[in-house]
Amino acid sequence: MESTNLLDKDWREKWKKKEITAKQAIEKIIPGNRVFVDSACSEPQALTAELIRSSGKLIDTEIMHFFTIFPEKYFKDKAEDLFRHNAFFIGETLREEVNKGQADYTPILASEIPELFTSGRKHCDVALIQVTPPDRYGFCSLGVNIDVAKPIAQSAYTTIAEINPQMPRTLGSSFIHMKEIDYFIYNDVPLLEFNFKEKHGVSEKIGKNVADLIENKSTIHIGQGYLPNACLEYLYDQVN
Repeated sequence: MESTNLLDKDWREKWKKKEITAKQAIEKIIPGNRVFVDSACSEPQALTAELIRSSGKLIDTEIMHFFTIFPEKYFKDKAEDLFRHNAFFIGETLREEVNKGQADYTPILASEIPELFTSGRKHCDVALIQVTPPDRYGFCSLGVNIDVAKPIAQSAYTTIAEINPQMPRTLGSSFIHMKEIDYFIYNDVPLLEFNFKEKHGVSEKIGKNVADLIENKSTIHIGQGYLPNACLEYLYDQVN
């Protein structure tokens, strides 16, 4: 377990010049910007809510994300010339809009997304992420979600963090320094939670068949969605 001596009780005072409100943070975005929103349970709730409230001022703004589960709909009573979503993964919250042509989908392997931004082939104007408070060395952990958020945040022109003390501090290549964060807001709230709402009949059948094909002591890679989840359920049943 990581030593608590790394924690910095005075971090807000040390980095106070970077602290702003959620409203001020979203005002840093200008119409036409390309904005990345952190993924899944790490979605910055206060920043995302303010982004949606300010949609009327953000015409032709592209919103990029890997997987969004935020409960408030981006598209509710929204004019067509406001947010344009570019999803790297089609989740339930955007599937209908992608099917209707209201949102874009970039078919790409998750492993290829970081290089897309770090190489400069695609730029990001503003990255909105959620992190832990910084330690005494100034490092924040991206917590429960790192995936594409870290490389995009480090290559974005402007990085805005929602610092949440309830975000778990994970180790490994999960850190971003406060010097790489241009602005931050403070928001002490429980993280978003994701649950599969209902089972899909076809996925259940496929999951059972796939689980039967997996031999003992196998190393497996699990993706995202109802099908991988169904496979895990049947694998769990086989070992219990």
